Amino acid sequence: MEMLLLGLVLFLGVHSVRIVAEGWRTAMIGRLGEGAWKGLYSVASVAGFALIVWGYGLARQQPTVLWPAVPTGLKHLASLLTLGAFVLLAAAYVPGNHLKAKLRHPMILGVKLWALAHLVVNNTLADLLLFGGFLVWAVLDFRSCRQRDRALAAQGQLAPPSAQGVRTAIAVVVGVVAWAGFAMWAHGAWIGVRPFGG
Repeated sequence: MEMLLLGLVLFLGVHSVRIVAEGWRTAMIGRLGEGAWKGLYSVASVAGFALIVWGYGLARQQPTVLWPAVPTGLKHLASLLTLGAFVLLAAAYVPGNHLKAKLRHPMILGVKLWALAHLVVNNTLADLLLFGGFLVWAVLDFRSCRQRDRALAAQGQLAPPSAQGVRTAIAVVVGVVAWAGFAMWAHGAWIGVRPFGG
């Protein structure tokens, strides 16, 4: 459990700098240079992620169960939430789609849905720490991003969004296909849990 906690602190801490210390971040970029800052940021992120994966794997070997297993209906709800998360993730990378134009930060909202879906269907302490931690981070980060958006808009520095229906359709199709591939194969192969049984 210690490795999982350390990984979460490192990974989510690095990704929370703009939430809690925007001025310090700007000063450090000015001092180190953007390239060096991104390098340190990437190294810390990868190290944190590796610790999360390792720590979660260790914690699953001797789970601390917090509440009874959930009914099947909630597992179906979790699948729908995860589908939405994959579509939002795709929308973050397909330029000029309506989801990104409307939401501005679809990836963070996707993390929210992903974390909530996994909190719904999992019942151990490690799950609560992992998915609860990401959910809290996503809520705070989305709020911080929207605040920055409003500040930029007030200064006239936020470009108006543009979107095309075909690009939105591409984002949705890519998200659905990625979700299907992950749910039907990759989740079981990589994580050892098959969302749809089998």
